Amino acid sequence: MLTQLTEFATNHAILAIAFVSLLVLTFLNEMKLATQRFSSLTPASAVQMMNNEEENMLLLDVREPAETASGKIAKAVQIPVSGIDKRVGELEKHRKKHVIVYCKNGTRSGIACKVLNKAGFDHVYSLSGGVTAWQEAHMPLSKK
Repeated sequence: MLTQLTEFATNHAILAIAFVSLLVLTFLNEMKLATQRFSSLTPASAVQMMNNEEENMLLLDVREPAETASGKIAKAVQIPVSGIDKRVGELEKHRKKHVIVYCKNGTRSGIACKVLNKAGFDHVYSLSGGVTAWQEAHMPLSKK
């Protein structure tokens, strides 16, 4: 069997390299997911948490100010991800609360979640798909 695998790998080097590369990338991605200290929430899960933990939670919008002109989730605090390192102290009083972080598509919220974890926030969640997924789920945005 081993001789057949070796023969296949030498005859189809590109396929063998592609397979090993995909295997390594899959392993690295799984390790990254296993070591991150925050969870992802769907819009429906976020609403459920907002309803259950109303007094014990914070919504954090990490989009840039120009992006929030179209609206934000009601009662969200806005700190752009570009300044989250310098302004994390403003959130100190919310350290023990559940913090749901969102951006436009869900990419920048992961960065902010890592900063919050590093600053000692334990209950941090990223809104999967960001405000785009929120709107696609027909959830409201506030212009205030």
